[in-house]
Amino acid sequence: MTAQRTAAGAEFRAARDFLQANRDDLAAAHGGFRWPRPAEFNWALEWFDVLADENPDRAALTLVEADGSAGTWTYGTMSDRSDQVASWLRGLGVRRKDRIILMLGNQVELWESILAAIKLGAVIIPASTLLATADLRDRVDRGNARFVIARDVDVPKFADVPGDFVRIVVGEPAQGWVSYADSSSAVKGFEADGVTPSADPLLLYFTSGTTALPKLVEHSHISYPIGHLSTMYWIGARPGDVHMNISSPGWAKHAWSNVFAPWNAGATVFLFNYDRFDASALMRVMGEHHVSTFCAPPTVWRMLIQADMTQLAHPPREALGAGEPLNPEVIEQVRRAWGVTIRDGYGQTETCAQIANSPGQPVKAGSMGRPLPGYDIALIDPATDEIGDEGEICIALADRPVGLMSGYQGDGGRTAQAMHDGYYHTGDVGSRDSDGYITYVGRADDVFKASDYRISPFELESVLLEHPAVAEAAVVPSPDAVRLNVAKAYVMLAAGHAPDRDTASSIFSYCLGHLASYKRIRRIEFTSELPKTISGKIRRVELRGREDQLHGAGDATPDAGEFRLEDFPEIR
Repeated sequence: MTAQRTAAGAEFRAARDFLQANRDDLAAAHGGFRWPRPAEFNWALEWFDVLADENPDRAALTLVEADGSAGTWTYGTMSDRSDQVASWLRGLGVRRKDRIILMLGNQVELWESILAAIKLGAVIIPASTLLATADLRDRVDRGNARFVIARDVDVPKFADVPGDFVRIVVGEPAQGWVSYADSSSAVKGFEADGVTPSADPLLLYFTSGTTALPKLVEHSHISYPIGHLSTMYWIGARPGDVHMNISSPGWAKHAWSNVFAPWNAGATVFLFNYDRFDASALMRVMGEHHVSTFCAPPTVWRMLIQADMTQLAHPPREALGAGEPLNPEVIEQVRRAWGVTIRDGYGQTETCAQIANSPGQPVKAGSMGRPLPGYDIALIDPATDEIGDEGEICIALADRPVGLMSGYQGDGGRTAQAMHDGYYHTGDVGSRDSDGYITYVGRADDVFKASDYRISPFELESVLLEHPAVAEAAVVPSPDAVRLNVAKAYVMLAAGHAPDRDTASSIFSYCLGHLASYKRIRRIEFTSELPKTISGKIRRVELRGREDQLHGAGDATPDAGEFRLEDFPEIR
């Protein structure tokens, strides 16, 4: 390890330390924070290695396997090992701006490779291990990948992937593949071949597309490493904390909370590699390893609250939700069990955390919080372009946040569409109250009209989840001859509840007492599974398409297994 103490690194540290010093004072942090904007910056060399030099024995990464076995790697070890891997990759021909597909699980080689690629100035294309051959063809082709690093079990997926790229396998050797294990005998140490321009690309994310091919989101050597200072602030991680985030490699949230934000803070990245989700096992591991900050997607929180949460004797200091907004009922149940309030945060693959309930601030039920340091958020009415208290969530570009993407790679038209008239347009709709708290309304294309009223699926889903029979729910418009659309709920039931008329009646009755009349859910269909992207977000677009196909031509025949409010005359 040869730590590079530079002016850019010092500027980064000063900004980080300012946010740490004001972690409980959002007003001071938002008012006084200024983004570092160095012309040259290499986060792995100028921050991680410096931190490792100062704290060589501090745990950087801990991985716990399903059988309970665990491994821990220190900052010093990760710094030295990534130096070695970087030198080895350079020997294989990796050069600055070369593109590397990383298709690994939560294993130490993933973090070694990330640090090594950054040191080399290479471009990382994260890839989920769930991807199939067709997805990989697209990533190799459109990503112009020259190298692939993948697990041995995923080698067969590449058999029919054409392209002139070097294949590197982690695990058992494979014919035609270079063994990652060879890196352990490579020369130790690393000397960069020059400075890293901060505008150079660092990451290419293929977003999980719904109706078209995934977009290629490009981030630079400052947009993620420095941009995630805001994410660090939201998480509330401190030096020496143990931060656990449940997320799969290949998705932006994994890099958010399993790489940049905790290592910006000087915390330990902690993962539990379970085979099948088990709430009791998760809480046992969290307790044994003294997890201090914990982030999970809504699906995990919903499964946790169905277990006995009091079995975790020492709950985390910080509890966070991300991916989709959490429903107030979930937050309340966790508060009762752990004495900790889940703090929602909001961002996208295109950005770092931009809105959140930050540490030390009151949390309003259902709200995503307020703009984070470094972000000026406007709500713009899509119909009038007027700024108000409800509209599309937009980021002002007058003082462009560092944590915003460079753009959609190779698609200037789509980039221009997202960034026009002085704002980056998220495509999400929110409302802001008198205290500045922003509540998520829904995707612009999820919000629908029924009897001339605007309906937010998320609002209705939040009420549904308060019912004890409902484990998960998705609300979509179902075409109706009279009302244009009515709200239909696809419902996954909690254990012990039957998908029958009595359950439907109970849910309808509950909604009647907790929703305005124009927001009534008028159709319910029970399902064993909701369609989701491989990153775990509900694909309402697929359910909407199903409803349009069934009823879009005016066919009012109920679906098989569908319950309709009008068939329950006893409910008024």
